[in-house]
Amino acid sequence: MNHKMHPPAVQDLLYLLTIPQIGPGRIRKLFQAFGGIDNIKKTPLQNLIRVAGIDQKLAQHLKKGGDQAAVDQQLALLEEQKIQYVTLWDDNYPLLLKRIPDAPVLLFYKGILKEIHQKAVAIVGTRSPSNYGKLVTAELARKLISHGITVVSGMARGVDTIAHQTAIQTGGETLAVLGCGVDRCYPSDNRQVYNKIPEQGAVMSEYFIGTGPDAVNFPKRNRIISGLSLGTVVIEAGNRSGALISALFALNQDREVFAVPGNINSPKSQGCNRLIQQGAKLVQSVEDILEEIGEISSSGPVQKNWTIPENLGPLEKKIMEYLSSDPKHIDRLVMELREAPSTVLSGLLTLELLGLVQQLAGKMFIRI
Repeated sequence: MNHKMHPPAVQDLLYLLTIPQIGPGRIRKLFQAFGGIDNIKKTPLQNLIRVAGIDQKLAQHLKKGGDQAAVDQQLALLEEQKIQYVTLWDDNYPLLLKRIPDAPVLLFYKGILKEIHQKAVAIVGTRSPSNYGKLVTAELARKLISHGITVVSGMARGVDTIAHQTAIQTGGETLAVLGCGVDRCYPSDNRQVYNKIPEQGAVMSEYFIGTGPDAVNFPKRNRIISGLSLGTVVIEAGNRSGALISALFALNQDREVFAVPGNINSPKSQGCNRLIQQGAKLVQSVEDILEEIGEISSSGPVQKNWTIPENLGPLEKKIMEYLSSDPKHIDRLVMELREAPSTVLSGLLTLELLGLVQQLAGKMFIRI
């Protein structure tokens, strides 16, 4: 055993992935033991069983072989849909993810994988956040982005979507890990976010192209969300929330776990508050996160150039002068500008469409 190993070709990985009950850990062990797909195919059953994690049943599946038609179909779809892939043996495979024991041997993605994604933090939480949850998510995502940190999430409704949207709107990098094929936008009402993310990061999945969003896929994909990240922030999660699975994976991967405290009477906060009881770092500001991941630098956050575009109307220019990166309520703006609420809202809408202002939960606005 222990033949010299060459990095496996994508078709060989696809072939092994079509075999039932095989996972990334076992595929790695097979390549380490036998060097390549041809050796694996011709190795006698009793030798396959000597590999850790390969039992009689799996060895029989291996001898029976994979599904070549499915492999050919995936190769054709990669070409047709211009979907990219990266294998565990490639240099551009995400470094943090490579370090987890069950890292996917093959990742499909749309977008660009960049070196700066090595400084990443995951933000996860409930699909139906309160106004507090929405506000905190947008605030933390925006401030992480301002420190040059990539925001990772799972593109689910609620907290995930707000995290991705904030990264997009503030010109930051974001990675979305799907529980379906990378060609599928799930949920379908996230089409705009799904189309935009590849311009500022990547949408990725370990599942074959065309795989549907089956419930069984999501817990497993959460290990990739935490695996891509230096730490995972949980914002509003009930006791049975999927976000807690991401936190558990982060813990097992020896990554940081952060939780935003919530109202003790709200079921949405029970999971977060329990995480804090169990030792997760309580987050009151972005500094709490930066401190743990060693990202507080003397240079401070990346400052945006706040010059007001010349082509704005007088009202819009005035609104821009009164707004900053600290959220301001619409009522306060109306009072400060001494204009009718409808006039101020019309000006804010124009600025939002120009990508200069962002509306947060609770009728709060910031300049971006």
